[in-house]
Amino acid sequence: MLEVTGLRVNYGGIQAVRGITFHIAEGEMVALIGANGAGKTSTLRALARQLDAAGGSVRYRGKEISALPPHALVTEGIALVPEGRGVFPRMTVVENLLMGAYSRGRDPAIADDIARVYGFFPRLSERAQQLAGTLSGGEQQMLAIGRALMSRPGLLLLDEPSMGLAPIMVQKIFEVIRAVAASGMTILLVEQNARLALATSQRGYVLESGEITLTGEAAELLANPGVRAAYLGE
Repeated sequence: MLEVTGLRVNYGGIQAVRGITFHIAEGEMVALIGANGAGKTSTLRALARQLDAAGGSVRYRGKEISALPPHALVTEGIALVPEGRGVFPRMTVVENLLMGAYSRGRDPAIADDIARVYGFFPRLSERAQQLAGTLSGGEQQMLAIGRALMSRPGLLLLDEPSMGLAPIMVQKIFEVIRAVAASGMTILLVEQNARLALATSQRGYVLESGEITLTGEAAELLANPGVRAAYLGE
């Protein structure tokens, strides 16, 4: 579904991502793990066209998308849940969800999809008319994921969904991520919590200093002594 070849991202004279190549098959959940500064978020932002790549190719369902404007990716079927959540703070929960469906026009199924999001996150239903900026961090993360799902994406990009959340909220968020993956959605997960990311995914890539240094089945990476020492604290 997604083929990335030789992707490079620069910040001024600094190479944040150094020509990485990877792929995601339809229906897969793939984790991209690495330390702070490894280039994980830069990779995701380049895929979502929030950053201009310095080189390389990004193909989604066989179509080159590396030059498309960011908003066009939504209609292509790609949705990003950004690091830091990025909800619209002065809009209500339900207004945020409706914004996620803006590309669908007056699709009558939008109401059903809002109900589906509320099924994943009952707390959002309870706070439907509450301003998003008044929600807790965990609730905002729920809303950010729900908003992305409202566009009915084929590929969901998740950037650090556990960041800054209490353990019990992280558990809830990842329960929903697993449920979404089980429904057949393709997911690329960028996550600093390597154990959680690999335990949730089918395959993984290890990013170090802007380069992919290791790839394999998630279970293999969890058992790899180098991964365990560098990212699992063992």
